[in-house]
Amino acid sequence: MKRIVRRPGAFVCGIDAAMDVIGGKWKVLILWALNEKTCRFGELRRAVPGVTEKVLSSHLKELEDDGIVHREVYAEVPPRVEYSLTPLGFSLNAALEPLGAWGRDHIYRGAEEPGTEAAAEPVAGPGVR
Repeated sequence: MKRIVRRPGAFVCGIDAAMDVIGGKWKVLILWALNEKTCRFGELRRAVPGVTEKVLSSHLKELEDDGIVHREVYAEVPPRVEYSLTPLGFSLNAALEPLGAWGRDHIYRGAEEPGTEAAAEPVAGPGVR
């Protein structure tokens, strides 16, 4: 089993420690996509529109180092690599569900208030189904 790499430094609270793992624009979207199914790199890139290959690769490596994502390399020609969530990754997604629910409620509430310019269609993302 791969050793989880912990980042140096003392955390102020649990939120600080969690944000150290999921911080950044794309990580929660990567987690959401992997919650749906195991993906190859190209599938994941299409599932997270707007992310660059460099950033996706970097975030996947960090999530793998933190024990959130599992990278499976198959001995095939050409090589096949698949990414999936570890049990720790699934538990992190479960912890993010209330945040997704809050965001969904916030989007819908903004759409109902007069004078707001909220989008008519909900935005796809974690917790928005």
